[in-house]
Amino acid sequence: MIGALIASQILLLVLVAGLALMCFALARQIGVLHERIAPAGALAVNQRLRVGDPAPAMAVETIDGARVDIGGAAAESTLLFFTSPECPVCKALAPILRRVAEAERAWVKVVIASDGGDPARHRSYISEQKFERLPYVLSEPLGRAFAVAKLPYAVLIDEQGRIASMGIVNSREHLESLFEAKERGVASLQDYAARRAHDHQQRAAG
Repeated sequence: MIGALIASQILLLVLVAGLALMCFALARQIGVLHERIAPAGALAVNQRLRVGDPAPAMAVETIDGARVDIGGAAAESTLLFFTSPECPVCKALAPILRRVAEAERAWVKVVIASDGGDPARHRSYISEQKFERLPYVLSEPLGRAFAVAKLPYAVLIDEQGRIASMGIVNSREHLESLFEAKERGVASLQDYAARRAHDHQQRAAG
């Protein structure tokens, strides 16, 4: 009887030790998976401009005739958000963009940009999306200067007038990833994740 009890205790200890090893292995795999898939940031597809380049310097006008200077040194960063009244994703992001503009106003100025077209249509769009408090620029040359090919697209320009981050933004996470990339000093969060994965592989190999 005593021998059977001892044997069962030993078996229990072996099972507990095996379970602990499995939990450790699972935790390690979760960490590796996190390295591979997170964080998900805005996808940079620009073939003309790169992060760190001076932003094209332009003076443009809002739909109401106010001057807006793009590029060059400034007291604050500038977030250019390229949109269109025909873009459904842009409309879905409008409330998020308004909240971001308000929450981050201490250090970044949000400028909404679209190409040419019927000003009345754009004024209706401004009213629908409650963009009255944000500069709204109608400028096809501005979109060409920043090589915008797909919408919604955003470019974050830092205080020195250089491109801090940019990419297609389909969600709040994509938009916030532009700010995160600027803070981390990386081209994009994909680039940051790739660097971390590379460093992890090097440490594992060493």
